[in-house]
This record gives sequence, C-alpha cells and structure tokens, in this order.
Amino acid sequence: GAAELVKSAPDGYTLMIGSMVDYSIAPHIHANLGFDMRRDMAGLQALATGGTVVVASTGQGKFEQVLVDGRHSLLADEPASAGGADVGPGPYELLLMALGSCTSMTIHLYAARKQWPVEQVVVRLRHSRVYAEDCAECEGNARAMIDRIDRAIEVVGALDAEQRSRLLQIANQCPVHRTLSSKIDIKTTAV
Repeated sequence: GAAELVKSAPDGYTLMIGSMVDYSIAPHIHANLGFDMRRDMAGLQALATGGTVVVASTGQGKFEQVLVDGRHSLLADEPASAGGADVGPGPYELLLMALGSCTSMTIHLYAARKQWPVEQVVVRLRHSRVYAEDCAECEGNARAMIDRIDRAIEVVGALDAEQRSRLLQIANQCPVHRTLSSKIDIKTTAV
C-alpha cells in the first residue's frame, strides 16, 4: 500500500489517490506504515498539498527544520552563534529571501510587460529591531521596538531615471511586500 508507494522510485505511471490526513493526525492508528510520516521526506511531501507548506523538526541538532511544499524541500536552522548547526538559513533569513525573490520577480514581470531592458535585479535585505521614530523615552522599553527591513534594489539595464523610479514603486507592489505591510491574521490550531 502506501508504504511501498512512498518508498518506491517514480515510474511516471503510478498515481496514489487518497487522503493523508488520517496518517498525519493519528499515525498511531496506522502503526505499520513502514515509514515515519513525520520524519520521512516523502511522507512530509505527501502532506504538503493544495498550497500547504509543512515544516517539521528533523530530530538532528537543536533547531534543524525541514521545509516542504510538495515539490521542493530545504533545511532551516539557526547559526552556530545562536546554538544551531547552521545547516540552512534562519527564519528571518527565509523571510527576507521571500521578500527579495518576490521583489525581483515583480520587477522583472513589470519590465517585461513594458518591454524595458532589465538584465538583472539584485535585492539586498537586512532585518533589525529599532525604536519607533516618534518614541520619546524609549530606551530600555522592548515594546517600543519595531521590526525594520532595509531593502536595497539594484536594477541592471539601460533604463532612464523615470523608468528606474517606476520600478522602485512597483517593487512595493510585490505580493509578499503587501502581505508583510498589511495586518496579518494568523490562526493557530492544535492537530
């Protein structure tokens, strides 16, 4: 059944259709799967369907996590200076990478639609915690701190000043930028 299919090499013909929800919610019901749904990469990939991303600790190191989206996988960790093994980017680095990649893609799409000669977009980002500008007497008050992302965008190509200015405006319209700048409602449930 499922154990053999998950462990088998892709053949281009075999398709498994079914719900993996009961395996992930109550794996003790299916104790003889032949793989650990929470540790096996193929099992985790099977859970990441329909726009769902799955993040699970790997059991390796203090902070190491595997991130899967059904098609891709990567590792996240903390740097050695924070007690991790540095086998992958940290959470804030992943957040910055999401914003940077979305920014670059959005600029490329807009420039292509306008037929502007953009050869490359390089986005450099840094996250920090700073005091709000209008906060008097903030020193030592952690609640007065705000998150700041500094983003520097280099657009390579034969563009005039007006085109470059417009591309910087377009950068602020990338979907990840809009998500990060809006009110975010995160609903957490226990499984």
